[in-house]
Amino acid sequence: MTLSPPVRTLRPWGWYETVSEAAGNKIKRIGVNPGQQISLQRHRQRAEHWVVVRGTAHVTLDAQVFDLSPGQHCDIALGQVHRLANRTAAPVEIVEVQLGSYLGEDDIERLQDDYGRI
Repeated sequence: MTLSPPVRTLRPWGWYETVSEAAGNKIKRIGVNPGQQISLQRHRQRAEHWVVVRGTAHVTLDAQVFDLSPGQHCDIALGQVHRLANRTAAPVEIVEVQLGSYLGEDDIERLQDDYGRI
């Protein structure tokens, strides 16, 4: 069986690829370019688990702000405010596991965004 490579979707902050999707879960690879960040956001219908695989990820979870290195991870609960940022000169890459009843891209409530998408 041959697997086709995931399609890379470009965003102003970097890119993502959907690696796997099934009922109730989705797995993505996400790359954040140096000096960029995703929007400060929350989800109403899914939780997420992030594992850093490359670089140093600067993470916001509600009032907590911390850095994660390759092999480190964090859980984002349903409805929790979060952001992934890259404050370094090297790329950041994570694996994101989404779990929930609905996993569409429109389940993003943006609270702050550097790219005018609110």
